Amino acid sequence: MSKTRLFIARHGETEYNRKGMLQGRGINAPLNETGKLQAKQLSGYLMNYRSDFLASSSLLRAEQTAGFYSCDAGLSLTKNGDLDEMDFGDFEGAPFLEVLDEIKRLDTAWRSGEVHVKVPGGESPKEVFSRADEAVRNYITSHKGETLVLIVHGRLIRILLSEWLGYGLQNMHMIEHTNGAVNQIVCKNGIFEPVYLNKTEHLMILKG
Repeated sequence: MSKTRLFIARHGETEYNRKGMLQGRGINAPLNETGKLQAKQLSGYLMNYRSDFLASSSLLRAEQTAGFYSCDAGLSLTKNGDLDEMDFGDFEGAPFLEVLDEIKRLDTAWRSGEVHVKVPGGESPKEVFSRADEAVRNYITSHKGETLVLIVHGRLIRILLSEWLGYGLQNMHMIEHTNGAVNQIVCKNGIFEPVYLNKTEHLMILKG
């Protein structure tokens, strides 16, 4: 059976990212100028491959990032709310340092395997995986043997890849995710294998 190739990338930077503030599912911030440059570089990298399908979350930062590649590649963009970032509930819009103690308590619970524990007013890692995994697998079924590009979010990437690659949700902290970075994964018979993770070489020119 043929393999389906997935390019899973994180959206470009927003002002919330730059300021160290939590966005989650409820904050619908646009890309800042750095984020737009990252999106352009990401699109340029993806143009080295022939892709058959492009999807993003329904959130503006992912949609705008995907829009650069949509224009360059001539691919229509499918938006899907099941690919949205984790709902961080009561913490959304807060500076990360202000809720650090609460985040640490959640992280301790998740690392101990209590992945059903929800962010206050938000979602649990288990819930996020359930909705996003189903969405991606539906795309794979519809585009078997093709190349798919998905533009999504940092925590969502951690959640999906940790489960798909056998780390388990309790080890999702091991997955790195940089704004504008890309992961290449192949799927065959429902099994996911990494080609590379958190590739950032295409962004290096922005650091000069």
